[in-house]
Amino acid sequence: MSTFHNDTAYHRPVMLAECLDALGLRPDGCYVDVTFGGGGHSARMLERLTTGHLYSFDQDADAEQEAAKLAQPQFTFIRANFRDLHQELDERNALPVDGLLADLGVSSHQFDTAERGFSTRFDGPLDMRMDPEGERTAADVVADYSEAELHRIFGMYGEVTNARTLAQTVVSARRAQAIRTIGDLKKAIASCTPRGKENKYLAQVFQALRIEVNDEMSALQEMLLQTAQVLRPGGRLVVMSYHSLEDRLVKNFMAKGKFFGEVEKDLFGHQHRPFDVLTRKPVEASAEEIAINSRARSAKLRVAVRSSFKSDF
Repeated sequence: MSTFHNDTAYHRPVMLAECLDALGLRPDGCYVDVTFGGGGHSARMLERLTTGHLYSFDQDADAEQEAAKLAQPQFTFIRANFRDLHQELDERNALPVDGLLADLGVSSHQFDTAERGFSTRFDGPLDMRMDPEGERTAADVVADYSEAELHRIFGMYGEVTNARTLAQTVVSARRAQAIRTIGDLKKAIASCTPRGKENKYLAQVFQALRIEVNDEMSALQEMLLQTAQVLRPGGRLVVMSYHSLEDRLVKNFMAKGKFFGEVEKDLFGHQHRPFDVLTRKPVEASAEEIAINSRARSAKLRVAVRSSFKSDF
């Protein structure tokens, strides 16, 4: 039975029941939620723990305030980027752990807060920082990046079809007037925006800027590489992604232990794979959940178990 209705005004967790089932939670286990967000997943994980412990990561000050509502002995909130996963857990003598959940992307709260600059629905500052204390905003990227750099991020991170023209348009527009708000950007790139597909196009442009501002692809790769050190043999790795770039990295890492190339082998030809994949195809949200939470439409859930390597020798 799906439990996706268990949410808060702050954030509606996607595929909640599926994530909890995939983790195989034990009451005495040690678990990590590397993307606390609004705490929807963390709160339900805590309900299943007795003598166990949950460590939740988030770099957002708003998330830290939400986490304070869950204060209990079995819970520790860590205000940090998940790329610091191993270091933060090691400092707390929390290794190894029995399961790790990553719900990638932007929380509902971040999307719905106009001044955070994540959503195309509002006018507000071009910010997009997941850590509000971060140095670089989306406005800085738009103002300072060269045409070649903008072309790269729009094409690579936004998968925008006319990325080169878009980059040229931004550079031309910013010479005439500073682009500091969402409204400024929409106006500046109006000539590039396909009629009838405005929402999808703008979402791709915003995705590209957000990924660049928060260095999301590098952070994700660093975090995933550390999961092999953090999880005990038999521990579960559960990752939910929302766009093809993330999903490709997750799929490759779970299958091969690396993001590009083939699986590494030892001198005897035995494969060195830190994980065994449990989901050959990603789990997707039900039509019922998508009807209630449109954000679930693009979600892809992948699950793997930490291998022991015993079969390699």
